[in-house]
Amino acid sequence: MSKKNRLIVHCLIALCSQYVCAQPRTMGPEEMFRLADENSQRIQVYQTGKDAAEAALQAAKAQRLPDINASLSASYLGDGKLWDRDFSNPMNIDMPHFGNNFSLEAQQVIYAGGAISSSIELAELGKHSAELDAQKNRQEVRFLLTGYYLDLYKLHNQMQVLKKNLELTEQVIANMRVRREQGTALQNDITRYELQKETLKLQVAKVKDASTIINHQLVTTLHLSEGTEIIPDTTLLDEQIQTLDEKNWQALASQNNLDLQQTQVGIQVNEQKVKLERSERLPKIALVAAEHLDGPITIEVPVLDNNFNYWYVGVGITYNFSSLFKNNHKLKQARLNVKKAQETHQLMQEQVENTIQATYVDFLTAFTDLRTQKKSVELADQNYDVTSNRYQNDLALLTDMLDASNTKLSADLSLVNARINVIYHYYKMKYVTHTLLTTHTPSTLKRKES
Repeated sequence: MSKKNRLIVHCLIALCSQYVCAQPRTMGPEEMFRLADENSQRIQVYQTGKDAAEAALQAAKAQRLPDINASLSASYLGDGKLWDRDFSNPMNIDMPHFGNNFSLEAQQVIYAGGAISSSIELAELGKHSAELDAQKNRQEVRFLLTGYYLDLYKLHNQMQVLKKNLELTEQVIANMRVRREQGTALQNDITRYELQKETLKLQVAKVKDASTIINHQLVTTLHLSEGTEIIPDTTLLDEQIQTLDEKNWQALASQNNLDLQQTQVGIQVNEQKVKLERSERLPKIALVAAEHLDGPITIEVPVLDNNFNYWYVGVGITYNFSSLFKNNHKLKQARLNVKKAQETHQLMQEQVENTIQATYVDFLTAFTDLRTQKKSVELADQNYDVTSNRYQNDLALLTDMLDASNTKLSADLSLVNARINVIYHYYKMKYVTHTLLTTHTPSTLKRKES
């Protein structure tokens, strides 16, 4: 390899180290959702929360197991001293100096007023709530990514229109310079189109920067390699969208909305807390067994330098009488919390219904806008055909042709954006009904644009 070629290679390596070469990757929504489930750190956080809730459930179930305690000790005993009751006639008592103690105790609760069962039920509800949180988070991540993805799609289309307009403007400038040399065009006209050209270049730069920002957000969330350039799947516009009746969307929301399910879990949690407070007023019953080995025997005088072993089994019953007057307010509070949770659930039902209705209206509006943009494209095409025919017959200026072409390109862009907006509002309907985790894609539905 020559010195010159080696220099070129080194320069290329340096450039690639400083600027990561773009790696285009065409991606549809379903692949994007799959990558998010696999790589999103936000989703992983909630997965860890599910694992923690499962551990809490197992800890609650462990309360059913017996309590077993063992202790072993060795000690040094000093000599004792004995007095009369008036502390006269002191007498030293020799003590065996080595002391030992061993005990093994076991206790099995057989009745705790329902406290253990309620604790387990609370832990199960906590696990269910964590699962709902995880599902809700997946919904939010998917909808967030959908917004980024469709915005990126719009920017890509806008970039294409701007580049076409830039090409046409450059063509007009070149033609007008020829006419300027021929004396049929003014320099002021050329300057006006050169100004338009620079404006278009600025718009191209802004769209490019905006695309870079959104692309980076997508790449970061999906944990793709640095330098990946996500290319939206253009076949998405060919997929079919259906506007279900509002009643059907409301039915989907009542069945699947995670906020409603969470408020329902909140009712159940507070009901279990009422049971826990009630358990404080009930006796606790447990089976007990113990084994003890002690030495020396210090209850005798003189002290017996012997080991003493004994064991016992039995039933223990405890009852907290103070709970009869201390627990009243806590029990009342727990019952009021149940009522509050029920009212919160009813309020959530109203909010979900209103959200579905408002989102549904926006969804229908998107179809109306789509129909309008389709009509605009038809009119722009007609105008372009008429102007093109007039231009070919020297009945229109090149600038008229340019304006007609720009109008057509803008109408085409607006139509594409309108189709993208329909797709966005479709995913938004799935988001507010919490059905984004279903496998149904727009292509499985019937387009209803008319």
